[in-house]
Amino acid sequence: MQAFLMKGNSFMGHLNLPSHPNPNISFVDISDNKIEGPIPANICSIFPQLNGLNLAGNSLQGNIPPCLGSLTTWNLLLDLSHNQLSGGIPEMLAQSDSLRFLRLSNNHLSGKITPTIFCSTSLRLLYLDGNNFDGNIPSIDISTFLSYSLVDMDLSNNNLSGELPRWIWNVSNLNALAVSNNQLKGLIPIELCHLDSLRILDLSENNFSGPIPSCFGAQSIIHLHLSKNRFSGTLTNAFFNSSSLVTLDLSENQLSGEIPYQIGTLSALSVLLLKANYFIGEIPTEICKLYSLSIIDLSQNKLFGLIPSCLSRLTLDPNDEKSSTKTYWEGSGGIFEPGNYFGMTEFEFFTLRGGESFDVGFEIENQMEEKVDYTTKRASYTYKGNILEYMSGIDFSCNRLTGEIPIEIGNLSEIRSLNLSHNNLTGHIPSTFSKLKQIESLDLSHNNLIGRIPAQLTELYTLAVFNVSHNNLSGSIPSPKAQFGTFDESSYVENPFLCGLPLHKNCSDLDSPPTTAPNTSNNEEESGLMD
Repeated sequence: MQAFLMKGNSFMGHLNLPSHPNPNISFVDISDNKIEGPIPANICSIFPQLNGLNLAGNSLQGNIPPCLGSLTTWNLLLDLSHNQLSGGIPEMLAQSDSLRFLRLSNNHLSGKITPTIFCSTSLRLLYLDGNNFDGNIPSIDISTFLSYSLVDMDLSNNNLSGELPRWIWNVSNLNALAVSNNQLKGLIPIELCHLDSLRILDLSENNFSGPIPSCFGAQSIIHLHLSKNRFSGTLTNAFFNSSSLVTLDLSENQLSGEIPYQIGTLSALSVLLLKANYFIGEIPTEICKLYSLSIIDLSQNKLFGLIPSCLSRLTLDPNDEKSSTKTYWEGSGGIFEPGNYFGMTEFEFFTLRGGESFDVGFEIENQMEEKVDYTTKRASYTYKGNILEYMSGIDFSCNRLTGEIPIEIGNLSEIRSLNLSHNNLTGHIPSTFSKLKQIESLDLSHNNLIGRIPAQLTELYTLAVFNVSHNNLSGSIPSPKAQFGTFDESSYVENPFLCGLPLHKNCSDLDSPPTTAPNTSNNEEESGLMD
């Protein structure tokens, strides 16, 4: 057997194949080039023993050759992602008994998804995300469906509608399911509780509604994304004692009630996103028990009371678990991990020079890359990969929090973003904030803070965004050195007794500032939008 490996070059033009069949070639990788035009219709007759074909990351056009479904080699691996292919999934390919891995992500494929693809007895990994498929996810006869087959399924970023079919909840070995950014609706059925292998679930950006099933706590889910839907109700029993959960994203729903104290039992939790719901009550101190937490967003709710000083216990250390999406399935050759080489069958090939043998595998990177949306530096960013590992932040903005900012927050030496804006906080800006040596964005605007801006903050050399506008601060703005020389007037406006550059106020012209904060409520008067 031989391999044809030309990955990551700058080859251009059409894909021209040899004129005579070569039954010795079983692996072809021409990914990440600049090849255009159609996939040759005779590719299967030229390479009749093809076991792996990777044409991803080119500019290929036209339809997927149906003959790819006629290849009978065991463990067929097919990656045509990141091209410009059109049409649908050929029925012959969907019926293949050899296909183990199919990635058609990020093309221009359209139409209805053929039901046959979900009835395959061999297919383990299916990625159809980033296309134009429409209509309902097909319903199939469960009696003919072998529930042990599919392990990963990604249908995200299409135009799918309707409800999730019941058969999905009977795929007992399903590790990862992503259907985000479609037009799906309906309830999450209780059958979800039967998926003991499920590690990644992404239903975000749809129209799902109703309560969140209380069985999540018994699951092995690591990353849970339910944001931007219409889920309602409380969280009292939803996540109790889930020791595996790393990411919990429930942002932009209609959830209500208090944040339950049981949240303190989520011992592995690293990312907690509850933004833009209707949560009330105080921030539970049990959050301080979550020592793995590095990103917390409770913004745009109706929380009140004090900021827990115990938050200083959080280390906010880098954590590769929050970006990991490894999934596993057992085959006759052992354990398969997307993201590594295809370990189930390592092929022994001979080089094209002949003689010297070497092992090569089909490199499969899990398409379900963990992503987290978080607002910092006055903009919303999507964090993933290594950047997500090192990102840390707290956002309590747009609530009704009162009292002084705990000086202990200054002990969060690894924090990169802190947003306490649009609340009713009083007192002074803690001078301990000078210890936030990794801070890049600090927003304390739209509160009732008084006193001077601590001069020690000029020692924050990583600070890119600083906003203390709309408070009752007084005195001279710290000298414009280092990062403080980059902040313009908008960082300081609407502080009547604040003076000095970049404001157009001479400190000698101002009257004495008040010694106590007025009894006002910025949160009620403002629109609720963060600066």
